[in-house]
Amino acid sequence: MAPERLPPGSRIGILGGGQLGRMLALAAARLGMRAHVYEPAAEACAGPVVERLVRAGWDDRAALAEFASRVDVVTYEFENVDLAAVDALGDVPVRPGRRALEVAQDRLVEKAFLSGLGLPVARHAAVDGPESLATALAEVGAPAILKTRRLGYDGKGQARLGPETDLAAAWAAIGGEPAVLEGFVPFEREISVVAARGIDGAVAAFDPGENLHRDGILHTTTVPARIGTGLAQDAVLLAGRILDALDYVGVMGVELFVTGEGLVVNEIAPRVHNSGHWTQDACLTDQFEQHVRAVCGWPLGDGRRHSDAVMTNLIGDEVNGAPGITGAAVHLYGKAEARPGRKMGHFTRITPRD
Repeated sequence: MAPERLPPGSRIGILGGGQLGRMLALAAARLGMRAHVYEPAAEACAGPVVERLVRAGWDDRAALAEFASRVDVVTYEFENVDLAAVDALGDVPVRPGRRALEVAQDRLVEKAFLSGLGLPVARHAAVDGPESLATALAEVGAPAILKTRRLGYDGKGQARLGPETDLAAAWAAIGGEPAVLEGFVPFEREISVVAARGIDGAVAAFDPGENLHRDGILHTTTVPARIGTGLAQDAVLLAGRILDALDYVGVMGVELFVTGEGLVVNEIAPRVHNSGHWTQDACLTDQFEQHVRAVCGWPLGDGRRHSDAVMTNLIGDEVNGAPGITGAAVHLYGKAEARPGRKMGHFTRITPRD
């Protein structure tokens, strides 16, 4: 039987009211859907573009249940949603499902999952304190990166280790949280695949993008990535294996290292992804519409690229220069305060494909 498709006018609940929630809501509106957002924080840049904004905590079970009662499906804009909060939503469909959150919220669990699929990951070891850090470093080798198992993004919750690093200081730098030590991967470049899977199991992937980071934060994504056709196909097929293994519904970002031996999986993000923002201007169906289509049971759209693209993030005060950007599509998130390291918007320059 064909999966049930939510009709236009249906309500999509989004957990999280940041920029990804905002862009999901705008994509939903283009398809005639209505978005409700649940966000504990005082500021929610998605607020001005949604039908309803609920400000309540992740531990407010009554508010979560009431939120769920008003929508037809629930999705989320970030992977660190409290699993107990997801459980409090009751019988409303949650897409992507709970399993994707369980895997992505813990870096050690994530690596075990990926390794179980036969996918290459960085050498790694669990770290529970300064003593086990010394043991892990002897096993993994230096240089290495110490990362908290949970939370941490855009370079937060991480410390780089070399042969002479003060291990006690490194442990303190990540807040003394349970961690994983990852060996350095000698990569040629970093790429990502943003891919979608529908309720019917159909998978569609956007072309891999090449990512450059600055101070641990994504700076640019360039498409096409400087890789051969065969490796690009391998990357897409790899992403599809992950989606299928999770029985996933929605869009996922898969970050990869390109090495002399092939591809190594860095991490997965069970949501729309910063490195997929270029699709808004270079594809007929962008990642946000694709995600809405998937979670609503619609057929996946045509994500083929009609243009080459370079997407650049606007971080902190860089947003002040946005009015002077020409020859590019500018997307600002409506955040009230430009803080160092805060993503305030992005712009994309496109060049029609030959």
